[in-house]
Amino acid sequence: MPPITVLLVDDEPLVRAGLRAVLEAQPDLEVVGEAADGAAVIPLVRQLRPDVVAMDVRMPLLDGIEATRAVLRTVPDPPKILVVTTFENDEYVYEALRAGADGFLLKRARPAEIVHAVRLVAEGESLLFPASVRQLAAEYGDGGGNPAARAALERAQLTEREAEVLRLMTRGLSNAEIAGQLVVGTETVKSHVSAVLAKLGARDRTQAVIAAYESGFVSPG
Repeated sequence: MPPITVLLVDDEPLVRAGLRAVLEAQPDLEVVGEAADGAAVIPLVRQLRPDVVAMDVRMPLLDGIEATRAVLRTVPDPPKILVVTTFENDEYVYEALRAGADGFLLKRARPAEIVHAVRLVAEGESLLFPASVRQLAAEYGDGGGNPAARAALERAQLTEREAEVLRLMTRGLSNAEIAGQLVVGTETVKSHVSAVLAKLGARDRTQAVIAAYESGFVSPG
């Protein structure tokens, strides 16, 4: 099985060096490139085709929020985006998730947590740090008062089972864990998750969970 390839984007060379050392110590992870600013991300993504971009949220020329938007808007079959941040409870992080990032990672995280985050985001089968995403939604979200998110949820017309799956997704459960809760097969859950994402127009489960909070489908409180 080929390794998960990662592009590192951070204006601090020491941060990039630290992440590279942690990731390349794993046989299933490979750092394929580095950049010091979000402005360099799109050409590198097109050239290197990484599976995951680990990107600082605050950079001098183009920050991680705008770089995330640019990648998702212009690159076909874009990589997963993992925002790297100093502060967990940061409005910039929530805006990056809103923009389409798949998760976030604290710069002070332990090596095992960094490795786990990259693998989890690459697999895309569960939510990274669900409690923290809920806290960010409570702090910086619209508290269910986002008209566009409410309208999108109404248009989605989720079935009762799909709605149940979305609620379990907001708790961070993996497909296997959801299958255990609902006493169904994992493949059945994958089908339900795919249907939820398609109906909500969400690129991944992180975006579906953000939509669930902002539409008032579930409360982050």
